[in-house]
This record gives sequence, structure tokens and C-alpha cells, in this order.
Amino acid sequence: MFITQFRQLTLLTLLLAVATPALAQDELTIEEATTEAVETSTEAGLDAALDISDQAYPPDELVEQIAVAVTSEMPAAYDKGDVAWMMVSIALVLMMTCPGLALFYGGLVRKKNILSVMMQCVFLMGLMSITWALIGYSLAFGGVNPYFGNLDHLLLKGVSPAHGVGTAESLVSTQIIVAFQGMFFIITPALICGAFAERMKFSTMAVFSVLWGLLIYCPIAHWVWSDAGWLCEWNEDAKYKAIDFAGGLVVHISSGVSALICAILIGKRRGYQTEPMPPHNLTYTCIGTGLLWVGWFGFNGGSQLAADGRAVNAVFGTHLAASAGVLGWCLAEWLKQGKAGILGACSGAVAGLVCITPASGSVSPVSAIIMGFIAGVFCFLCCTSLKNSFGYDDALDAFGIHGMGGILGAVLTGVFATSMVSDAQGALDGNPGQITVQLISIAAAVGFSAVGTLILCKILDLTMGLRVSEGQEVQGLDISQHGEEGYIFQ
Repeated sequence: MFITQFRQLTLLTLLLAVATPALAQDELTIEEATTEAVETSTEAGLDAALDISDQAYPPDELVEQIAVAVTSEMPAAYDKGDVAWMMVSIALVLMMTCPGLALFYGGLVRKKNILSVMMQCVFLMGLMSITWALIGYSLAFGGVNPYFGNLDHLLLKGVSPAHGVGTAESLVSTQIIVAFQGMFFIITPALICGAFAERMKFSTMAVFSVLWGLLIYCPIAHWVWSDAGWLCEWNEDAKYKAIDFAGGLVVHISSGVSALICAILIGKRRGYQTEPMPPHNLTYTCIGTGLLWVGWFGFNGGSQLAADGRAVNAVFGTHLAASAGVLGWCLAEWLKQGKAGILGACSGAVAGLVCITPASGSVSPVSAIIMGFIAGVFCFLCCTSLKNSFGYDDALDAFGIHGMGGILGAVLTGVFATSMVSDAQGALDGNPGQITVQLISIAAAVGFSAVGTLILCKILDLTMGLRVSEGQEVQGLDISQHGEEGYIFQ
């Protein structure tokens, strides 16, 4: 995934190879050696890096000074096409939270609560972005521990251009990763909001989101996407190399399972199953679905961190899975209820998108169709039969679609992953053991998310209170929590 970072590392090695002999002989100052290295690196070629074994090296502390100096002056080592695609992907994924998710969720609640849902999405865009920049990224990607990150990048250390650290040009690759992953950090807790919609305190929601992001999301992201993570696919030392290209474990399973815990602990909405609670504006939900669908191209396609064949395959597979999800859900709805509706079509699209997320970088487009269709039917059953059987009030089906759809996607990734798309191999490609690895990763994500969320909610309930008062719930969260109304017709 980190091709551009590898290029920079190779260039840094080359520049050091060019600069250190002169420094070792006291012929040049650090500044002069760095300048010479930068000017000659394009001519020296990679062969020069292979000849350094017989060169004299300066003391360790001098090597460190050279590394800092060379990094600061290092010319851009990135592909502008890749950078352009990633900048677009960052924007697409941010769009998924607002207006995408804001409209999707907003249309599903009653009209007295639409602003509360939109406020959650917009506020989390601000709150989680700053949290990610200051500490979240470091906890997710810092250090070499296989289970937890550290504070190596606290306050964007090593990421933000500064004297002795690097320039905007030399830090392009790192900043792209931080910004892109930050969009995931925003939308994941926003997904959880669908479970406790119409009844959770706004203040508690904000504190919960920050704590959940740092204590639950960041460790799981570290497991799966950090180079040292114990589930990281490209970590040679990892015993369990889980395939999670774009966040089936990190985003959907973690948020979906946490959403279920929240829904159970906070309790059912007043009047649930005794009063009608239909979506107040499915037009919004339909528009939100379209924005999520398009945004998901950046979500999955951008996870390749390059504009190449694998990214194209991911985008194409993502679209086909969503399309098949629409058909699967609508068919199941039609067979059970005698008609298909727009809510079902929208839900089916999201189910297909969730399911393909972990597999988008490792399965063929045909497999994506199969996965999407299965997800449409499966999530329909989870949001109807399963939900009704257990009686929990997952208001906007965050668990039924994201939790169960994410689990299904992670399992099917272990079935359909093929070496024709990536280095990963699933059961159909001769590696049935990958299914076991996927199941282990699922169990780890489910268990960690469930226990962590349970503890957080219990602490917050004792200290702040999770739920609004009965009067505030009846009045609606728009007025009781924000002092505004979504619809004022005069």
C-alpha cells in the first residue's frame, strides 16, 4: 500500500550513499554534502545504492544529522496522478459523512429529530478530525508494537512540515495517508449514531465518540493496517494475515457491534413497537444513498493509495456489489412482503457496499456481484427477522447492515480472494486456511469492540448519563438538544 513511502526510502538510501563518503573524509560540510547528493541523485541511479557496502561511514550521530538534512531537502518522489486520485478520494470519503450519511440517516428518523442526526454528522466531522490529527493517527499507526500504537506522531510530529523534519514536498505521502485515514476516523463513530438515534444526549455522544475512536477504533486500525499489526496482511511477522482492504473489520464490524451494544444499553425509544415510527422523508434517504454510493468509490478505490489497476478493480467491484445488493434486498422484500420499496433498495445498496469493503482489493468483479447479492438478502433478514426475534431497538439498522454485513464480507473475502487481483488467496484460489484467519480477525474485532463499548457506556452512564429525559425525547432532540427546528413553514 505504501508505494510512495518505499520510493522515498529508496531515494533516501541513495542520497546517503552519495553524501556519506565525502563527509567521512571531512571533504564537505553536511549542507554541502546534502546539496551534492540531491543534485547528483538523479544521475547516480539505483546502482549507486548497491555499492555502499565498501564505503566509509561517519559516526552514528552524523548519519542521523545527514538523514534529517537529506529528508528536508529531498525532492518529490511521488506520482502526481496518484496524488490527484488520493486528493479526490479524500474528498469523496468526507462527503460520505456529510451530506451522505447525514441525509441517509436524517430521512429515516422522525421529523422532530432530523437536525439532531445532521448535527451529529457535522459535529463529528470537526471533532474527530482534530482528535485524529492531534493524537489519533499516532495511536493507530505509531510504533512497532503489534497490538497498540504509541505517541511517536503526537501533534502531527513527523507529518507536519517543520525545520529539521521535512518540507511539504517531502511529506506528501505521509500527509496523504494521515488525511485519507482521518476520513475513516470521522465516519466510523457517525455510523454508530444510527443505533441510538432519537434518544442519546448530544454531550454524551460527543465524549463517547472521542473515547471510542481513541480506545477502540485506533487499536483495531493498528492491528490491521499498521506495518507492525498482528493482523496486518503485509506484515511478514504476523501469524494471522487478515485481508481487510478498506475497513470491513476496522470500520464496519467495529461500528456495527458497538452500535448494538449502545442500542441495548441505552434502551428502546419511547413507544417503540407500540407507536408508528415510519421514516419521515425517504427522499433524503435516497439522495443520501446516492452520495454514499459515489463516495464509496473513494473509500475503497482510494485504499490502494495509487491510481493503478488494483484501484480500478476496487472501484468497479464496489459498484457491482452495490448494484447486486439492491437486487438481492429488493427480491427478498418482494418475496416476503409482495412489493419492493425505495427504503429496501437503498438499504440493499449500502449492504452490498459494506460487504465488498474488505474484499474490494482482492476479488474479481464477478465475485463482487455474488458477494453483493448475498449481502442484500442476508442483511434484509438481519434487519427484519433477526432484529424482531431479539427485540433490540437498533433505530437505523447500524448493526444489521454494518455489523452483520461487515462480518459476512470478511468471511466471503476469505472465500473469493484471488491472486489474479492481489497477493492474497482465498479458499477458491487454493488457500482454505484464509477463512480461519478471517474468522479469528472477526472474533478479535467483535470481542474488543463489544467489551470496550460496554465499559465506555457504563462509565458514561454513571458520570454523564446516556439518555435524554422522557420529556426531551417526546419533544424531539432538535429542540431539546439544539434549540432548532428542521422544518418551519410559514
